Amino acid sequence: MGLPALEFSECCLDSPQFRERLRSHEAELEKTNKFIKELIKDGKSLVAALKNLSAAKRKFADSLNEFKFRCIGDAETDDEICIAKSLQEFATVLRNLEDERMRMIENASEVLITPLEKFRKEQIGAAKDAKKKYDKETEKYCGVLEKHLNLSSKKKESQLQEADSQVDLVRQHFYEVSLEYVFKVQEVQERKMFEFVEPLLAFLQGLFTFYHHGYELAKDFSDFKTELTISIQNTRNRFEGTRSEVESLMKKMKENPHEHKNISPYTMEGYLYVQEKRHFGTSWVKHYCTYQRESKRITMVPFDQKSGGKGGEDEAVILKSCTRRKTDSIEKRFCFDVEAVDRPGVITMQALSEEDRRLWMEAMDGREPVYNSNKDNQSEGTAQLDNIGFSIIKKCIHAVETRGINEQGLYRIVGVNSRVQKLLSILMDPKTATETETEICAEWEIKTITSALKTYLRMLPGPLMMYQFQRSFIKAAKLENQESRVSEIHSLVHRLPEKNRQMLHLLMNHLAKVANNHKQNLMTVANLGVVFGPTLLRPQEETVAAIMDIKFQNIVIEILIENHEKIFNTVPEALPSNSQLLLSRKKSTDSKPPSCSERPLTLFHTAQPNEQQENRNSLINSSLESVISSNVNSFLNSNSAPQPSLNSSDLELEVIKPNRPNSLPQNPSPTSPLSPSWPMFSAPSSPMPTSSTSSDSSPISSPLRKARALYACKAEHDSELSFTAGTVFDNVHPSQEPGWLEGTLNGKTGLIPENYVEFL
Repeated sequence: MGLPALEFSECCLDSPQFRERLRSHEAELEKTNKFIKELIKDGKSLVAALKNLSAAKRKFADSLNEFKFRCIGDAETDDEICIAKSLQEFATVLRNLEDERMRMIENASEVLITPLEKFRKEQIGAAKDAKKKYDKETEKYCGVLEKHLNLSSKKKESQLQEADSQVDLVRQHFYEVSLEYVFKVQEVQERKMFEFVEPLLAFLQGLFTFYHHGYELAKDFSDFKTELTISIQNTRNRFEGTRSEVESLMKKMKENPHEHKNISPYTMEGYLYVQEKRHFGTSWVKHYCTYQRESKRITMVPFDQKSGGKGGEDEAVILKSCTRRKTDSIEKRFCFDVEAVDRPGVITMQALSEEDRRLWMEAMDGREPVYNSNKDNQSEGTAQLDNIGFSIIKKCIHAVETRGINEQGLYRIVGVNSRVQKLLSILMDPKTATETETEICAEWEIKTITSALKTYLRMLPGPLMMYQFQRSFIKAAKLENQESRVSEIHSLVHRLPEKNRQMLHLLMNHLAKVANNHKQNLMTVANLGVVFGPTLLRPQEETVAAIMDIKFQNIVIEILIENHEKIFNTVPEALPSNSQLLLSRKKSTDSKPPSCSERPLTLFHTAQPNEQQENRNSLINSSLESVISSNVNSFLNSNSAPQPSLNSSDLELEVIKPNRPNSLPQNPSPTSPLSPSWPMFSAPSSPMPTSSTSSDSSPISSPLRKARALYACKAEHDSELSFTAGTVFDNVHPSQEPGWLEGTLNGKTGLIPENYVEFL
């Protein structure tokens, strides 16, 4: 049903029926206003979407236009020429279509959006303004009328007449405003019938024009479409005819690859790995090599098949001699040495297989190596980084990784010394060491095998990481920045002799696997640093300063384990010298209080001067293990039979623990306060078993006590507390982080290094 008409004659009466009819017109105008507003919004979204669609189609057309077909062979058929230019034809059609679309989009703004916005602003907006004026005059007229009717009849006649005339003026003005408002409302209602619909019709007309243009383009494209369809079908038919022949040839190549080789101008060609000596060792680089017997010319092209790119400049040399490399003289297989006329030294190459090496040596007229019948000059039973040494370590590692990777306290718990020595004597026997068997019998306990591995490393003439680099590694661990530590240690590792670096690489790979199973074996990276630091990086002279540096030895091992892939598999970059790095550290530390990682953590009594020299040499290596292992044995086996006694030399180190006779010295790592170098053996959330011989004086068994700081400490994390020597803490109890306590200071609760305090 339509809207009721608004009569001008009713404006003066202003009856309730008139007001109701007026409100229905106002509601219709408001509904129309909201609809036009949404329509304008949707129209703008449509225009934006059409622009994005047009841009995407233009980009698609540009991609088609840029691509060029390249057919197999040095000539093209007419069908191939037609197919090759088809993409450019497609691009032309799409561009023409999008040109027309852009004209439609530009017109849409003029013929749709602008007229609708104008109608809404000028017509509906004017009606709203008239309503505001009408409502204001209504309120004014009603107020004046009520005031006039409340006048007392006792007023003077002149005052009453003046009031009557004023009311007549207000009534007349209200009547005029009412007439104007009614006129405007009805005008807008009539205007919307054409001013609102006409822009929509114009927009649709533009849309039809665009589609008609597409129809005309399709008609123009029809001839090329027919030609292209025929060319595609012809090409497909030729493909089906030749595919079976090509497939047949491929099968013949699979069955007899050597019978169908291309005729090559080279006597031999293929991939070889060439040993290249670098600043920090050697590397093997893949080359595509060719050899001509007539000219004896070898060409080497560094090439990586995975990346498909050359790795450097080509190199050509003239062959002088070729000799097969002895198996026991190099870790790699299938190697042979080449001497060149125009290049000094020997070029060591690795073939892809034994057969491949044979073919290369036949092509180069290679010869067999001359064997030395003399025995190795090393004395029997001496630990060396030779084939026997590598064999021993590999056998131990294999046994641990296959049988005992999850044993708790792995490498921390020591084996019986007599059995360790017996196993070592068997492994080091030249008669059995050269056997191909890689497994150690299951009768040997894992703790005996791990102790044998550590003992063999201690038996080397010098530590694996060498005396001459010991101070450099320690200085690297003391650097302020973790990245600088890793970089400096990376550089130092590549300065080690090749055998040392190979053994260290083998060992770190294994320890990383052990650490990955720390939830089962309880041996975190920090634990392994404690065990292997004094073994791999022992100092040449025993001094108090060297003992105090043990914690930094542990840090070096932690860094090697955590970064073993980068350190051993990549060549280090050029680094500043140690002196420069230490100078920067000194400048930074001079301006701030010492942090937890820079304080002395544990004091030791060294052996007496009149003790045997061999015990002094093993003091640092065995001290930490002996003290910890005895506690660990009692911890892990509190209900079992007592463990065998340790070596006498393992007990010559006394640890001074202020007022804490039964607590293990804990050493928070300076690189990670939450990963101390002396971790506990129980999971933080599990109850900790205690030995029957332990005392109640351990802080772990005495929660919520007071403690006094022995040293000052500056917090390195928000979870830690900063304090000075002598500070007293309240509510001190064990933390879930091994080696740390939790306590309260000045209302703040945080972490405290366990060995920095004594309980009161």
